[in-house]
Amino acid sequence: MTTPSRAVLGQVPVTFLGGMSIAALGMQETVDRMAEAVRLHPRPGTPLYFTSANGEVMSRHARDAEFARLVDMADLISADGQPMVTLSRVVGDRALPVRVATTDLYHEVARKAAAEGLTFYLYGATEDENRAAVATTQRLYPALRIVGHHHGYLAGDALTDKIAEIDALAPDILWIALGVPREQAFVRDHGPLLRNVALIKTSGGLFNFLSGSRSRAPSWVQRVGFEWLWRLVQEPRRLFWRYCLTNPHSLYLMLTRSGDRRRARQGEGKTGEAMVLAEPEKDDLVGRRAKGA
Repeated sequence: MTTPSRAVLGQVPVTFLGGMSIAALGMQETVDRMAEAVRLHPRPGTPLYFTSANGEVMSRHARDAEFARLVDMADLISADGQPMVTLSRVVGDRALPVRVATTDLYHEVARKAAAEGLTFYLYGATEDENRAAVATTQRLYPALRIVGHHHGYLAGDALTDKIAEIDALAPDILWIALGVPREQAFVRDHGPLLRNVALIKTSGGLFNFLSGSRSRAPSWVQRVGFEWLWRLVQEPRRLFWRYCLTNPHSLYLMLTRSGDRRRARQGEGKTGEAMVLAEPEKDDLVGRRAKGA
């Protein structure tokens, strides 16, 4: 029997790239999937978990088995890196249509949420950045309802109390901006307690950009895949070694662990297998039963 969640959310087309199954969806398709997931809430009592991948995430995924498990448990992994989009056309199972950058996705989802009455909670970044991110969102989308927000520097009983508060507020979408790998670990540790949240979306440095504490690269720089260089110029001490190590490694991974190359090595079957958002079968990190046990 076809459930409503399977009929509407169905199977997400993916491309296998750099050892990861990346959703081959455009920006509007991703927005629509998120809104539909919220409306249907196909697993009542358990939030869906969407995340994103870029060169840093791909490199860490290959080097850290526990982190790879946290990422692979996501219901949907979007491509948040232009080099991934470009190389998918050469080495992937199918071409990624566009880069689905979380910083752009947020605005598209906010517009739809404001029009459809969906609610947000913003958790992460510093107190000042979090407050400024909320203010920017409210200025741009006055009809959007933000049911709560808090900075991401809580621990112990304070964090436990905050998780209970978020669950009681029952936001449709919880945006978690703690950086990699803290935000993936947050879903593992606290997802089972957020029974009234429909969807968790990891968000990286989203609130930094919303607050204005950091600036986006010009659109032409983003299109040619050099936004990482723009950020490196802004924060050389913090980002130099990260990009110098992870960019070459992720390029190597995409050239050697994508599409037909992966299948030829492992003897796997057909291309473009789809990621299923519903009807899981084994325990995963947010207390669901996930396929493939």
